[in-house]
Amino acid sequence: MSTGDLLSIEPQELQFPLELKKQISCSLQLSNKSDDYVAFKVKTTNPKKYCVRPNTGVVSPHSACDVIVTMQAQKEFPPDMQCKDKFLLQSALASPGATAKDITPEMFNKESGNHVEESKLRVSYVPPPQPPSPVREGSEEGSSPRASVSDNGTVHTSDYTAPASRAFVERAHVEPEENSSEVKALISKLMEEKKSAIQQNNKLQQELEFLRREGNKSHGGIPFLYVIVVGVIGILLGYILKRT
Repeated sequence: MSTGDLLSIEPQELQFPLELKKQISCSLQLSNKSDDYVAFKVKTTNPKKYCVRPNTGVVSPHSACDVIVTMQAQKEFPPDMQCKDKFLLQSALASPGATAKDITPEMFNKESGNHVEESKLRVSYVPPPQPPSPVREGSEEGSSPRASVSDNGTVHTSDYTAPASRAFVERAHVEPEENSSEVKALISKLMEEKKSAIQQNNKLQQELEFLRREGNKSHGGIPFLYVIVVGVIGILLGYILKRT
């Protein structure tokens, strides 16, 4: 803060968050803590680039006035992001009850013997404000719920689980149970097929034993039909065992 006999100025440096193709404004606060009326006038080294409202005025005793400085939209960034522009704020005593209409250039002429105070203000560019980070769906501010599901469908939570994420945990319980039911049904079906194949195998073995005995009684050796039956049975058994 710059504190003079007439006005105190805040801030001493005009900071603009530079964004291309966008007008940017910042404000100055002029405070008059004296018992006199104080006139002020704002000048700049680059009047085409800035708009100052109001650029002249009167601050009543023990009051304050805000001055808005607007930088025109810029088409490109400066090479070094440095600004050499400057502002000059002049203040002088005014007549009691004076208004902005009563201000004349002569009031700020030191050569006329008037008491004129001058404050130089610098200009700088600052990065534009960053948007807030989006909150992840299913979580609340200040919490980081995480859940992991093991192979047997058990859910492990390492932190507090927000209400919005409970549906995910419930689904994590349900989906493994559905998959487990399908696997159990498939295993049961395969076991039944294997049991049926074993029963058929036993039956065929009994029939083969009967044919062997009958062949031995009839011809004293293994008949040709027996050989064919054995071959067919072997093929069927191989096919059934592959499926199981």
